[in-house]
Amino acid sequence: MNNKSLFSSIFIALLITFCVPLALSQEVDDEQEFSYDVNSPNGPNNWGGLCNIGGMQSPIDIADERVETTSKLGRLERDYKPSNATVINRGYDIMLRWIGGGGHIRINGTEYQLNQVHWHTPNEHSINGQRFNLELLLVHQSADEKIAVVGILYEIGSPDSFLLMIEPYLRAVAPTKGVETSVGIIDPRQIEFGSIEYYRYIGSLTTPPCSENVTWTIVKEEAGANARPIQAFNDRFLKLYRPDVVETHYYMDI
Repeated sequence: MNNKSLFSSIFIALLITFCVPLALSQEVDDEQEFSYDVNSPNGPNNWGGLCNIGGMQSPIDIADERVETTSKLGRLERDYKPSNATVINRGYDIMLRWIGGGGHIRINGTEYQLNQVHWHTPNEHSINGQRFNLELLLVHQSADEKIAVVGILYEIGSPDSFLLMIEPYLRAVAPTKGVETSVGIIDPRQIEFGSIEYYRYIGSLTTPPCSENVTWTIVKEEAGANARPIQAFNDRFLKLYRPDVVETHYYMDI
């Protein structure tokens, strides 16, 4: 089996459930019925009644002309750990959840616990108008309930070790919606970030109620849809962290 076929086999388990038209958002306590079908009354173009729509919605197109390159953001501090995990078919995606958290990241001095990961295909964010094959989202929450999401963008190519490892669990829950199954110890440190560079902006959850003030970190991993359409950028900061950049003016940390 070649690399493309091997990586594509992972998509089969994911796409089985991505074709389900209606879903209940379990990202937050306020569950809402919604659909990814753009022709549906509950589709993403009609989420106005479900979402608290403002000027900081996600996902966005990460365009070069909007990016300010800086080293002031610092490296993304990750302190993940192996923990007991479960998988659940939520109807619109498959989520891997760590019981009691899978470690944490630190952003601007705030610690965010890793709670879960899930996938979108095609990916939700785009770079210069290009959308990729898959986006893995790592969802974190601080003690004061602030949300930080790390997105990793994938292209079909070389096999991804983390996806290969959990593929049997994804296939097992794909036929059954709403059943949460224990998968034992899963080590989030096996998720490959691929680059120390990342984009940073403030946005929202990408499912209803689309709550804003979510800290987004996007990493590009060179390696039936459930993706929300691109949202207006509006007047926001978009940073690209790159080490050893010579700063010529002040950047506001976000």
